[in-house]
Amino acid sequence: MNIIGRKTEINELNRIMESASSEFVMVYGRRRVGKTFLIREYFANRFSFYATGIAQGTLQEQLMNFKLTLSATDTSIDNTNIRNWFEAFEALARHLEKSKERKKIIFLDELPWMDTPRSNFIKALEHFWNTWASARNDIILIVCGSAASWMVKNIVKNHGGLHNRLTCKIKLNPFTLAECKEYLHSLGIRWENRMIAECYMVLGGIPYYLKMLDKRLSLAQNIDRLFFADSALFEDEFSNLYASLFKNSAEYVRIVEVLAKKKSGYTRDEMLTQLKLNDGGSFTRRLEELEQCGFIRKYHSAGDVSAIYQLIDFYSLFYFQFLKKGKSYDTDTWMHLTETPAYHNWCGLSFEKLCLVHLPQIKQALGISGIRTNSYAYYGKEAQIDLVIERGDNVINLCEMKYTEDEFVITKAYADKLHQKQAALRKYIKRKKSIQMTLISANGVKRNEYFYNLIQQDFTLDILF
Repeated sequence: MNIIGRKTEINELNRIMESASSEFVMVYGRRRVGKTFLIREYFANRFSFYATGIAQGTLQEQLMNFKLTLSATDTSIDNTNIRNWFEAFEALARHLEKSKERKKIIFLDELPWMDTPRSNFIKALEHFWNTWASARNDIILIVCGSAASWMVKNIVKNHGGLHNRLTCKIKLNPFTLAECKEYLHSLGIRWENRMIAECYMVLGGIPYYLKMLDKRLSLAQNIDRLFFADSALFEDEFSNLYASLFKNSAEYVRIVEVLAKKKSGYTRDEMLTQLKLNDGGSFTRRLEELEQCGFIRKYHSAGDVSAIYQLIDFYSLFYFQFLKKGKSYDTDTWMHLTETPAYHNWCGLSFEKLCLVHLPQIKQALGISGIRTNSYAYYGKEAQIDLVIERGDNVINLCEMKYTEDEFVITKAYADKLHQKQAALRKYIKRKKSIQMTLISANGVKRNEYFYNLIQQDFTLDILF
């Protein structure tokens, strides 16, 4: 297998292959994250049946595609009249009954596209699993789709015949920084960690995006080529990304655009005010779907009852910062942008989010992987802290994340701000716990009197790898 990372997912697929019962597996995750690649590579394309839904296809087109795929390996299907999904799955069952394979692996990719309006696709899938596949011990049914909201609603939270029928659920997340580095090495790209981190801050850990990088070019040249050049490869990627995942995608884009305006995010009520919308279930559903697809996260600030929603998709953040207003067709656009305040502000905000999505790596660097922890943000009138790690050993790590071109210098003004944060946190905790100031920087910290008086642990971005 030529698979980078994905150790947890591979272990689960290994278990499924050794199972003594039939297995119903769902693989989901955002567009371009590598779902199809994982399944095809793991099973080496040795499927008893493999069909992919057709984007915006009609019912008849979906059924014809299903039949043609089936008849490619079973010519007896040629004369079978398939008029609906019940007949399609019945033909599949008859085909599989003739198979001599120990495990009969069915892979239905882009499942949401197959479910056209009034097609009864879900009912037919329910019938196929409940009356035939689940009664055997040699079936592995894998369903996959980028529209994570559809997958969760219709498969995970199904209240009909598929209720509690899944035997395995695999959510494929973007690569970590370490996996990105390994993947880039496999592509012949050997950048230093800081450049890989900045690449992540633009593209996220999305394998498809990373695959588009040209190893002959620098990161800056690659960004110019992918985003700012005439007929750039990712010129329409933002609109395509959301349109492929959500119906009425403009409503979802409005939400993430609002969230892009504030680094810490907004509460639900604050977003309704910003968007000038009335409260309603459809808005809650959109927030849930954006969270399921990995574009936003929901969290609580210490002492605040209301949940806060924050945009954490790196590509979307990059788009709103540099691309939404239109692009310049000057040469070396990105090189010029790196000299602007907007670039430095974006670096700081994106680096904070880079640290937040690599919390397990931070805990490992602190040596507390095995200690019970509670991680949260603190946003009060006196201070704002993006990451607090409260530990079971009566220690609290107050984490600061700083991205600078050179060594970060703690000035008197910044030292005063840190003292203020410590005081605010100690007031909130109300318990005798040791507060340790932890600093994570891109290029290290200058040793001066403020550093020695305030900082207990300091790390560079290398720990995130």
